[in-house]
Formats: sequence, structure tokens, C-alpha cells
Amino acid sequence: MEEELKNIEQEQLQVQPSEQEQPERKPAANKPPRKPWVKKFDLYIVKNFLGTYLFAILLLMAIVIMFDVNEKLDAVLTAPLKDTVFQYFMNFLPFIVSQFSPLFTFISVIFFTSRLADRSEIIAMLSSGISFRRLLMPYLFSATVIAVLSYLLSAYVIPPANVQRIAYTNRWVKNKAVTYGDNIQMQVSPGVMAYISRYDNTTKTGYRFSLDQFDGKTLKSRLSAENIKYDTLGRWRLNSFTLRRFNGLKESMTKGASLDTMLHFEPRDFLISKNDEQTMTSPELRQYIDRQHARGVAGIMNFEVEYERRYAMTAAAFILTVIGLSLSSRKVRGGMGMNIGIGLLLSFSYILFMTVTSTFAVSGYTSARVAMWIPNILYTIIAIWLYRRAAR
Repeated sequence: MEEELKNIEQEQLQVQPSEQEQPERKPAANKPPRKPWVKKFDLYIVKNFLGTYLFAILLLMAIVIMFDVNEKLDAVLTAPLKDTVFQYFMNFLPFIVSQFSPLFTFISVIFFTSRLADRSEIIAMLSSGISFRRLLMPYLFSATVIAVLSYLLSAYVIPPANVQRIAYTNRWVKNKAVTYGDNIQMQVSPGVMAYISRYDNTTKTGYRFSLDQFDGKTLKSRLSAENIKYDTLGRWRLNSFTLRRFNGLKESMTKGASLDTMLHFEPRDFLISKNDEQTMTSPELRQYIDRQHARGVAGIMNFEVEYERRYAMTAAAFILTVIGLSLSSRKVRGGMGMNIGIGLLLSFSYILFMTVTSTFAVSGYTSARVAMWIPNILYTIIAIWLYRRAAR
């Protein structure tokens, strides 16, 4: 019996390892939870930024409507209320928002960031380990949203709306449309020159028309007509026309009462009214500028300025956002009023500076691209200096 018990104990010792032989179990490593890329303070800043921006727009819209009604009171009382509301104001207010979008952006940043700094929230964020560069990220995201929406509005949405707005002002306020032209000469295509002695856009009729085709410096043909009429389908009808073809010293002539033809130009190519550039989308504007350059048409600098301005105003949202944050992130003794005052001064100076430089382009002192980007370059330097100063 004793021998059987000893055998059982030896078998148990062989099957179960001793405590020293048992491998030690390492406790599972506690991995730190991944930090979310978007934090609560990001959403907090974006909500305040965009909310203040919308509030500033609504506030300015109310002021603009009040002053604009007072300025155009005769037209408002004369025109039908439906046209005034839907044809004018519903198209005028988005135009104003697009024009002053950098101003709204700058004021929004200055206002709500000064409020955060006044409540010591900026200090709390930086004391928790957030760098000033990281603090800038939600601001830039909000500026990106504003810049993209502003560009889409100014490039694609507002130009068709401006057609209705300008039509209302031309009818009820003051007609600034150019309805006639004298001594019109333009290059229709390489080697083809068109001339119209006088064109009346009211009747869509031009007088003493000629179309000359050259091969180098040699005149190959001339098509002339007593008058020429444009229809809505883009066709031109020549009345009492004469076609002469030249082959060395030989000449052939064809006459007729009328001739329908498709000429590669239209009245808006030579009848340029004020603010016509505001009625074209960016692709249309680029195509129009290239076509007019190829034809040698003068007086289209306003179109080039408008095209470049849309891109420059988009970039201004980022520049003025950095300047606004750098100025208002520090709590100052003067309070929020001092920051708002500085912000208004800088934002209005930016818009004034851009207006002044645009006149340089119109006067021919510089190109439209250089004129529109001079303010952005200058204020980018100011933004970098203020950002480095604020980060320290």
C-alpha cells in the first residue's frame, strides 16, 4: 500500500511542474488609447468661427439693404415689388457677400478669438500642451471652407445672378449699357479683319460692313454690305452685299440682295458695357479674354482684373485668418475693443489697397495678375511676422 502511494506521488510530480518551473505570465501591456485627430477644441473653434462669420454676414446684409433702399428709393417705389425683391435684392446680396468675404472673415476671427482670449480660454489651451501651430489648424480648416464656397459663388453662381441684377439697374435706376458703337475694327480670325462703321444694338443692325481676308500682306477677298443684321441664333444677315476675289491682277465680283452667314464674332465682343465682366463665369471669362487678345481688341483690362481678383480674394481668406489669430490670441489690457479696432483697420486697408492696385492694371502700369497679388504678397509678409511673434 505504501509503495502504491509513493508511485502515485511520483506520477503527480512528473505531470505537474513545480512553481519554480512554471513560466511567469507577463501582465498584458496597457496600450494608451489613440488620440482622436479631431478634438473637442477643434470643433469648438470651427463652430465659433463659422457661426460668427454667418452672423457678420447677416448683420451687414441688414445694413446694406437699409442704405441701398435709401439710395435707390425712386426705383424701389417705381419698379414692381416682385422685381425689386427677386430680381435685384436676391441677386445683389450674394454679390456683396462675395465682394466683402475677406472683410467678414477677418472680423469673425478677430471678434471670437478676442473673446476666447478675454476669457483666458486661449491660455488654457496652450497650457494643456497644445502648440500655437496646432491651434492654427481649425482656423485654417474654417478658412478653407469659406474660401472654397466664396470661389464657387464668385466663379459660377453669382455671374448669372448679376445678369438679372444689372438688367434691373439698367431699367429702373440708370442705364449703363452700351447700345451702339462707331468705327469698329477687329480681327475675326488670323488674316481676317472686320469693319463696321456704326452698330446699333437696339435694332441689332450694323452699317457699312466689310470683311477682308489677307494672305500675308496680300488682299485675297473683300466682302462688303450696306448693312448687317444679327439674330439671336448667332447668324449675321448681309443686305446688298458684294463679294470681290483677287487673284493677282484678276478680280471676280459677286453681288446679291441678302446673304446669311456665320461670322466668328458677336455684338458683345465689341460693345463692352460697364460691369460686363461680372456677368461671366470664370471659364467664360478666360475664354473671352483669350479670344479678345487674339483679335487685338483693346479695353478688356477690367475683364482680366476680375478674373485674377476671384483667385486673389480666395487666397485672402487664409492670409487674413492668420493675421487675425496672431493679433487677437493674446489677452490685452485694452480688451476686445482694441483688437476689433485693429482688425477693422487692417481689413479695410486691404480692400482699399486692392482697389488702388487694380487701377494700376487698368491704367496699364502693370499686369492684372501682378496688380491683384501685390496686396496678398504684402499681407503675407505681415502674416508671417505676426505669426512668429505670437508663437513666441
